[in-house]
Amino acid sequence: MKIILLRDVPNVGKKYEVKDVSDGFGRNFLLARNLGKIATTQTIQGIEKKRTQDNQMKEVDKDILEKNIAALKGIKISIEEKANEKGHLFAAVHAKEIVKILKEQEHIEIPEEMIKLEQPIKERGEHKIKVKNKEFVLEII
Repeated sequence: MKIILLRDVPNVGKKYEVKDVSDGFGRNFLLARNLGKIATTQTIQGIEKKRTQDNQMKEVDKDILEKNIAALKGIKISIEEKANEKGHLFAAVHAKEIVKILKEQEHIEIPEEMIKLEQPIKERGEHKIKVKNKEFVLEII
């Protein structure tokens, strides 16, 4: 049975690939879980269109992300957090909060995975944050 994969399936193939699988595996696993479609000439043509659209969207998203990362150079954002008299924060600042503040203060959207923190920030002061290959300054007051 020939199947077009609708998602990446480990040990089978990647999204939009046409694979020849056993009938039982195709019907009982791939089709039942919406991981694939039976390959016909019409579905293959439709999938080719979707593949080109997905590739175009990935290129656009990649360009936007690169522009957002380039916009980080030289910016300084600040976060107000509660701390004790020694400057230790009551709640650590994680990448998730940094992403939220970047979006609110600078209108820059960056995926949380791209922010490289060795460990959560637990003290007041200025901290250099790495995002991919760029750096920006985070000030915690």
